[in-house]
Amino acid sequence: MSALAVRGARKHYRSGDSLVRALDGVTLTARRGEVVGIVGPSGSGKSTMLLIAGLIIRPDDGSVEIDGIEVNSASADIDRMRDLRRRHIGFVAQKPNLIPFLTAQENVALALSIDDVRATDARAHAAELLRALGLGHRLRSKPMQLSGGEQQRVAIARAVANAPALILADEPTAALDGERGRQAMGLFRQIAEERRAAVVVVTHDPRNASQMDNVFTFEDGRIVSDNPRGSDW
Repeated sequence: MSALAVRGARKHYRSGDSLVRALDGVTLTARRGEVVGIVGPSGSGKSTMLLIAGLIIRPDDGSVEIDGIEVNSASADIDRMRDLRRRHIGFVAQKPNLIPFLTAQENVALALSIDDVRATDARAHAAELLRALGLGHRLRSKPMQLSGGEQQRVAIARAVANAPALILADEPTAALDGERGRQAMGLFRQIAEERRAAVVVVTHDPRNASQMDNVFTFEDGRIVSDNPRGSDW
């Protein structure tokens, strides 16, 4: 089943007297259990694609389906988009953006509390997730006490806390060295397989290809190639 299905998405912007085609009729899918890559040069439409897939912005034309629910068109309801984003989508940014005065466990539990999970249950589930990601010894550590790789793992735990169908990651390994980058991508693969989520990763790093089932290459707002696992970018 597709956790994400984008069909004919178009997004145009005005830049002075020029019309910039950020996306020009893009169609792609990501199924549960898959890790999908989006690559391409700066300005190719990758970030716009991620914002549309994450229900942050609307396309000018086309549609987005999240876990079988068509939710995003040019006339989509803002409140409905917000609710579906909260319930069905997890985000991992290039920078972890953890709340500095909360512990690792509290950062993850907060995502559950926002979704009306009881505080005791939220803390217990947060601890379970962090232990699964090798951070059982860091539950009470605050972000400044964690390494960059550890912070990113906390951010990943926060993103998957509500068991979303879709996880969107924007350059999640850019700030990590090679080994930590491989570990992060391995975690995404583990999450996709064990939690049956679709993971979509925007990346410039070709070393991430080994963990991906499919790689979409963007150029000038269009997909110019669609490469299955194991092929070159």
